[in-house]
Amino acid sequence: MIDTIEKEDNIISEEEAAQYDRQIRLWGLDAQKRLRGSRVLLVGLRGLGAEVAKNLILAGVKGLTLLDHEQVTEESRRAQFLIPVDADGQNQAQASLERAQLLNPMVEVKADTDTVESKPDDFFFQFDAVCLTRCSKDLMVRVDQLCASRNIKVFCGDVYGYHGYMFSDLGQEHHYVEEKPKVVKGSNEANDGPEAKKPKVDPNETTMVKKTISFCSLKESLEVDWTNEKAKSNLKRTPVDYFLLQVLLKFRTDKGRDPQPDSFAEDSQLLLQIRDDVLETMGLSSELLPNTFVSYCFSEMAPVCAVVGGVLGQEIVKALSQRDAPHRNFFFFDGLKGSGVVDYFGSK
Repeated sequence: MIDTIEKEDNIISEEEAAQYDRQIRLWGLDAQKRLRGSRVLLVGLRGLGAEVAKNLILAGVKGLTLLDHEQVTEESRRAQFLIPVDADGQNQAQASLERAQLLNPMVEVKADTDTVESKPDDFFFQFDAVCLTRCSKDLMVRVDQLCASRNIKVFCGDVYGYHGYMFSDLGQEHHYVEEKPKVVKGSNEANDGPEAKKPKVDPNETTMVKKTISFCSLKESLEVDWTNEKAKSNLKRTPVDYFLLQVLLKFRTDKGRDPQPDSFAEDSQLLLQIRDDVLETMGLSSELLPNTFVSYCFSEMAPVCAVVGGVLGQEIVKALSQRDAPHRNFFFFDGLKGSGVVDYFGSK
C-alpha cells in the first residue's frame, strides 16, 4: 500500500499549484503533496550540499534544515554558489541561508550551526529524510541505524576531486508507484483468431503500478566479506570507486579531514598506505586501485558537485514523493570517464 503521508499543512494552495505546475503535471498532485509535507535535514554546506539544497528547495519540500558548524573559507566558496564572496569567516550554513531561501519563499529554510556529532538521537526523528555529506563513516552508520528504527530515509554523499558518490537507505519496505504502458486485453470474439486474444501494450495509455522494494543498511554495504563466494562473484562488476570510497572514508577517520591540495605530497603517500591497508584487510590486491587515483581525489570540483548533487537531490525527491523506482543503493560518478555508474551492489 502506498503511504499517503498525511501531515498538517500539506494541502496545496492555489499559489503553490501555480509554482509547482510543471512538477504536478510531471509526477501528479499526490506526489507533490507528499513532497510538500516532508521535512529534510541536510548536513554539510560545501559544494555538494549547495547543489542538493537547491534541488530540494526548488522541488518544494515543506522544510529544509541546513546543518554545518564550519566557517567559510576561500576554498569552500569555490564550488559553493549559495555563499556570498564576502562571507569568509562566517558560518557556512548561516551564510548560505539568504540565497537558499530566495530560491523558493514557500519552503521553510533554517540554518543550524551546531556540530552534527553533538545532536542527540531524537533530533533526527523530526525529519522525513536525512542527507549526510562530509561526515565520518561512524557517524553515517550511527545515523542510518537510528533512522531505520523510525522509518526515516537516509542519504549519504560526497565529492572527491573528479569522483563522487551517493548512497540511499529507504528501509525494509519502500513503497512507490511507477508509470507503465497500459496492457489491453485481446478480443474474446471467436472469429478474431488466437492472436487477437493475446494482451497488447497500448503506447498511448499508461497505468500506475504500485511496487515495494527493500534496501540494505550502510553498515552492510560497507562491511562486505570479500572471502564470501557470492561477494567474489560480484567483484568484477563492482566499480573501483567503491574501494576508493573506503580509502577516503578511512583517511577522514584517521586525519579528521579530507585530502588537502596544500599538503598534496604528504596526503598522497598517506592515501597509498591506507589503500594498501584497506584492501589487504579485505583480502584484495592493492592493484585493484591503481596508484594514479591520488591525482584525482583532492578538493570538490563544481561540475562534479552539479552531477552528483543532481542525482542525489532527485533521489531524495523520488523517495519522498514515492514516485518512480529509486537507485539501490549506490551511485558512483567518475569525472575522468565523463559518465555516471549506477550500481546495485549491496542491495537485497
